[in-house]
Amino acid sequence: METSELLKKVRQIEIKTRGLSKNLFAGQYHSAFKGRGMAFSEVREYQYGDDIRDIDWNVTARQNSAHIKIFEEEREMTVMLLVDVSGSREFGTMTKTKQEMITEIAATLAFSAIQNNDKIGVIFFSDKIEKYIPPQKGKKHVLAIISELINFEPSQKGTDMKKVIEYITNAQKKRCTIFLISDFVECGDFENSLIIANKKHDVVAVQVFDKRESELPPVGLMKVKDAESGEEIWIDTFSKKVRDEYAKWWNINQDKINKSFNRSRTDMVSIATDEDFVPALLTLFKKRGN
Repeated sequence: METSELLKKVRQIEIKTRGLSKNLFAGQYHSAFKGRGMAFSEVREYQYGDDIRDIDWNVTARQNSAHIKIFEEEREMTVMLLVDVSGSREFGTMTKTKQEMITEIAATLAFSAIQNNDKIGVIFFSDKIEKYIPPQKGKKHVLAIISELINFEPSQKGTDMKKVIEYITNAQKKRCTIFLISDFVECGDFENSLIIANKKHDVVAVQVFDKRESELPPVGLMKVKDAESGEEIWIDTFSKKVRDEYAKWWNINQDKINKSFNRSRTDMVSIATDEDFVPALLTLFKKRGN
């Protein structure tokens, strides 16, 4: 993509997603994703009703009167976006490709993070770790992330979910919030790795899919290509048996990943490329904030 075209695209996404994160997600994001815990703030004199367990005995001895420690929530977090850049992200039959939808969702989450004074980082993955962008703050950093989301070209086409989950579990020493963004198609068995990751970090899964991946239209002979393996075959979509078998495959895959998320206690939201992702994310945030 030409530099001028890329900058224009980045600006368009910035205008849309920064506005969404500022006007819609600010409060919901803050309540949905907690800080690392409680941090010491100050010491004040003991008042009736205060918890005696918070008494600072050293200060109490020096001042000859009871004083307690005051704590406040330590809000600053690190947020990591794990973005699937395998070949299947290029698919799209509706208003957007999966890549375009993923870019807008990731950008919105990134702006929400920096508006909450959180650091934001990204890992692009296929069947290997394609690129690591260390977490930082600031608008300039987010715009660089958006540029990569639009223009990044992976070296591989496959998907290995287990590899990226194990990578972030080991690489990120302190607890962080992780958004795992993928179509979760042919992504391998990652449940055990996700269980371990979600004990150390706070993992949220965002599935982006195209409705033509869940059902085939009856349009006759169709040449289809596996975006990850490159294999091409002809199928007869007039055949009800073919369409039913395809739908069965999709439902089996969805059932598998849903069970993996449930067993690992990972929150998950599924968004189609022709849908508005705002209601889905707001519902997720409200659910977590309760």
